Amino acid sequence: HLGRLQAVFGERLAVDVQRDHTRAGERFARRLIDLAAARHVPIVASGDVRHATRDRRPLLDVLTCIRHGTTLDRAGRLLLPNAERHLRTPAEVAACFADLPEALRHSRRIADRCAFTLADLGYRFPSYPVPPDSTAIEHLRQLTADGARGRWRVVTEKIRRQLTHELAVIAQLDLAGYFLIVWDIVRFCRTRGILCQGRGSAANSAVCYALGITAVDAVQMDLLFERFLSPERGEWPDIDLDLPSGDRREEVIQYLYRRYGSRGAAMTATVISYRTRSAVRDCGKALGLSLAQVDRLSKLLRQHGWSDHHDALAAQLRNGGVDATSPRIQLLVRLVEQLRGLPRHLGQHSGGMVMAAGRLDEIVPLEPAAMPGRNVIQWDKDDCADLGLIKVDLLGLGMLTALEEAIPLVRAHEGVEVDLAQLPPDDPAVYGMLQRADTIGVFQVESRAQMATLPRMKPERFYDLVVEVAIIRPGPIVGKMVHPYLARRAGREPVTYAHPSLEPILARTLGVPLFQEQLLRMAMTAAGFTGGEAEELRRAMGFKRSAERMHAIERRLRDGMSQRGIAGTVQDEIVRGITSFALYGFPESHAASFALIAYASAYLKAHHPAAFCCALLNAWPMGF
Repeated sequence: HLGRLQAVFGERLAVDVQRDHTRAGERFARRLIDLAAARHVPIVASGDVRHATRDRRPLLDVLTCIRHGTTLDRAGRLLLPNAERHLRTPAEVAACFADLPEALRHSRRIADRCAFTLADLGYRFPSYPVPPDSTAIEHLRQLTADGARGRWRVVTEKIRRQLTHELAVIAQLDLAGYFLIVWDIVRFCRTRGILCQGRGSAANSAVCYALGITAVDAVQMDLLFERFLSPERGEWPDIDLDLPSGDRREEVIQYLYRRYGSRGAAMTATVISYRTRSAVRDCGKALGLSLAQVDRLSKLLRQHGWSDHHDALAAQLRNGGVDATSPRIQLLVRLVEQLRGLPRHLGQHSGGMVMAAGRLDEIVPLEPAAMPGRNVIQWDKDDCADLGLIKVDLLGLGMLTALEEAIPLVRAHEGVEVDLAQLPPDDPAVYGMLQRADTIGVFQVESRAQMATLPRMKPERFYDLVVEVAIIRPGPIVGKMVHPYLARRAGREPVTYAHPSLEPILARTLGVPLFQEQLLRMAMTAAGFTGGEAEELRRAMGFKRSAERMHAIERRLRDGMSQRGIAGTVQDEIVRGITSFALYGFPESHAASFALIAYASAYLKAHHPAAFCCALLNAWPMGF
């Protein structure tokens, strides 16, 4: 084999020699050294590293047992004979290969030649085929202009100004091809009669509305485009498309595989990490504990919570009647502490798809999915985003399946043609039903909490439904926004504003900040943030918020407000409102997208209840 490889690779071939300080390992290394010398092939030193540090060897043994479905007592030669296959310092490597200095020199030479970094994977987004003598941005401008006339009938100066601003940002960021490809997916859905609606921050874009990607009029609702896209963000936009669950969604996914090739498109993965319960179960089995013991320990730790402190965990076990002094239990506790947070297995993301010009498997590792005809990238969506891979989310929504089922039933049995895009606005029967909380089966407003709120809220128009969708969420509830809003709506409490400059931003939610976009506008108005800085504020306050970034943002907020004459308790109130709520704030554009589907389902329930009920049953299971 070495001779054949030498003929293929020539001077680029070397023989890898490892030292694990075992007798068998040293014999094998000597045979390799002699073979390389006989064929005049250089040797290189490597570590065959399996665990980062020497003390992680027990964890490696347990993971080996988990992978092979055995226990430490029965694993035998599946386990390493010692703890030598760890990362070594340069001095330790030099000592290990002191008799083979040429192997170290060749290793260094190869390392110096390997210039690869993850900074530039060579990824290119597919280019959309545009007409001759046209560029991607010119074609996008033309499609937007055509779509705008259809959407608005009369394109006012305000609409034209917003579209021009958004197209300028898209051109600056060279994203025209991305918008064309998402438009192409929506166009395919329309030609196949598949219900499709963009949601999330994309609904803040008037261009997306004009192209038919979203169904929310961002100009009429005065939504903040920078929440979706701005030059300061330094990342790709994220457009989520809701599709009917099941076969219709799979039809769209397979269209992308056909269009970009089986190696040109793939789903992103989700990395399932060990949590306390799964770590206890897997470690316990590897340590040879009985199923009853494993089950009891996993339930006990779930019941008593988890502390990172070893002594606290031992105390929890003792309180649960477990002998925490047992060597096996002590080992289990130590291993579980090390195992938590490590990857357990790869799953498939619910809808994230990455497309590339050329072959994706030349850039990222792919593997076949469990479902035939699909490939999965072995990285999760955050990794893909960090490394500049553009993703489109194709998400299955059960209610869209039900709506799609209901329309032909109404046509066949009632002789009525329902067009979901042209439903009568603010229908009295729909809002009467909502005010009575007769909402079982209606999208987003059928939970017990929603049904308890609807009679107090008394929605009368579409924007009331947008608020209703958003208000029963962790943000408004944790931020104690629900009761003040309902009290002001009922006239039991006056509408007030922390500062007069905030009235235009908070007027439609009665002075109570409910949406992320309002918080960003508050920072822009009260503290002079740019749109990009406001989006950075939102990200700084995300789930991975850091104390340093928070302090820097708060200083920037206070400095900006001081320059505008906002100080004292008013400044404190505004800063507290922004920093406490930004983590939980629900995007107004997202609420509006969901409210459209909620209204459509409520309209069908109010006017065509038999067909709607039948469609719900046909689309079962539907989640809530």
